[in-house]
Amino acid sequence: MLSMFAPAGTRSLDGLSAVVTGGSRGLGLLIAEQLVARGCAVTIAARDGDELDRAREYLTRDRDGAAVRTARCDVADRGQMTALMQDAALAQGGLDVVVANAGIIQVAPLDALGPRDFASASDTIFMGAVHTALEALPWLRRSPAGGRLALIGSVGGLVAAPHLLPYSCAKFAVAGLADGLHAELAGSSVSVTAVHPGLMRTGSHVAAEFGGRQQQEFGWFSAAAGSPLLSMDARRAASRIVTAVERRRTRLVLTPAAKAADLGRGVAPVLTTRLTALMSRALPSAPFDDRVPTMAPGREVEAAADKDLPPVLRRLRSWGSALNDRASARLNQRGGAHRGPQRGLA
Repeated sequence: MLSMFAPAGTRSLDGLSAVVTGGSRGLGLLIAEQLVARGCAVTIAARDGDELDRAREYLTRDRDGAAVRTARCDVADRGQMTALMQDAALAQGGLDVVVANAGIIQVAPLDALGPRDFASASDTIFMGAVHTALEALPWLRRSPAGGRLALIGSVGGLVAAPHLLPYSCAKFAVAGLADGLHAELAGSSVSVTAVHPGLMRTGSHVAAEFGGRQQQEFGWFSAAAGSPLLSMDARRAASRIVTAVERRRTRLVLTPAAKAADLGRGVAPVLTTRLTALMSRALPSAPFDDRVPTMAPGREVEAAADKDLPPVLRRLRSWGSALNDRASARLNQRGGAHRGPQRGLA
């Protein structure tokens, strides 16, 4: 929805300045790619300097004149976010578009989680979005084109997803933040777009953290996130997200499954909650022992997961995760040499 207060003739992003947090890999990298392709000068921000270097190479390869900056920062630290926005604005002649995308994913049953896991998700996902918005707004209000702010939520922020409770709690908070910012900024030149994607083939399963029966948790999550029946091509998702920001849409829900979950939550909330409870029963339970819960990244769990699964389940996981496994290498999720963009796949 185009804001009635946005300056006329500013729908195009060509020549504008943008910042993408969590822009070094996965969906954030593809959103930055779309912004660069549409003529933006882009700053990508993340915590890992090596990832950022590879991402910048990805974004500038075969794109003469592409203006891409990198910035190491932790979105959970407001001081670092203040510096990020100020430096990007000074280097790029202001700020017109800001996308709050940084996040983490923790996959585990409740009994394998502790307060620290919830705090970590909140600090990165929710407070990261808060810091991004608050530090970006003074600059976005000055944009001659009318500022655009996008907050990347999730279907997990519309319907609580089993074995993703810290993530869902933080994403629910992001959804509330987006709605509140839209209301607070009504009448200004700044538009706010809330984005709620479903599963996408971004290769995030190797960067996600897994707890409980780690190999089994990795198995179901990687298969679901990569299944063509449940997940969406990530480059297509990024294109739709940037188009929604360009057109100043208020809300975007991606994937048929996410739209169905969103509709179900609004029309039949009790039934939807019962269905998610049934889904949870089908997932692995936590080990019954006295060990302190630990989390491990998917890239460390992957080999053991395939080794420990029965042959039939191993083939099913391999089939479901095949597209996502390829995406993990292309989209800078695994580290090491970057393969560069392959336009037909995501």
